[in-house]
Amino acid sequence: MKSADWNKHVSKCHWYRRACVMRAVVQRVKRASVDVDGATVSSIGLGLMVLVGIHTEDTLEDAQWLANKVLKARCFSDVDGTMWKESVTSDREPRQLLFVSQFTLHGSFAKGNKPDLHNVMPPGPAKQLYDEFLTIVKSTIPDGNGKVHDGVFGALMEVSLVNDGPITFTLDSRDRKDRVIKESGC
Repeated sequence: MKSADWNKHVSKCHWYRRACVMRAVVQRVKRASVDVDGATVSSIGLGLMVLVGIHTEDTLEDAQWLANKVLKARCFSDVDGTMWKESVTSDREPRQLLFVSQFTLHGSFAKGNKPDLHNVMPPGPAKQLYDEFLTIVKSTIPDGNGKVHDGVFGALMEVSLVNDGPITFTLDSRDRKDRVIKESGC
C-alpha cells in the first residue's frame, strides 16, 4: 500500500486516531508498598506492582482487556528456572498484585515544559472505572480479595518498591488486536 493510500485508510480508522487509552506500567517486584500521610495503606511481597492511567476515552472494554492482560502476563520463571513461563496468578508460589492509580501516565510534554493533562479522565468517572477495573481483577483470580491490593485513589501517595530483575512492561489497551475489526471495520 502506498503512503497516500495508507494515510487515507488510516484516517477512516477510529482505532488509529485514538491517541491513548487505558495504560499500565507493570513491574515485577520483590516487595512494594503505598503510604498515605505517613501510614502504610497497602503492601505486598513477591508479585506485580501496576501503575494504572485512565484516558478520557477509556471504556469498560479497555478495563477488561487490561485486567486480563496483567493477570496473564508471564513475568515469572517456572519451577525449573525457565523465564517467561508463569503469570502472577500461578499457584506454585504465592504472588500478589498492588495497583496504584496514576493519572500522570497520560500526561504529555509535547507542547512545552509543563505537563499537559487534558487526556486524563476527570476524577469522578476515572474512580468509577478504576474501581470496576479492580473488581474485574479480584473476581478473575482465586482469593482475589487477599491477593489484590491498591493505593488510595486521588491521594498523594508515596510508592516504594524493590523491582525484581528489573522487569518492567508498558501495556496499552490501544494495542488490542481485536480493536481493528470491532471499532473501525478496516
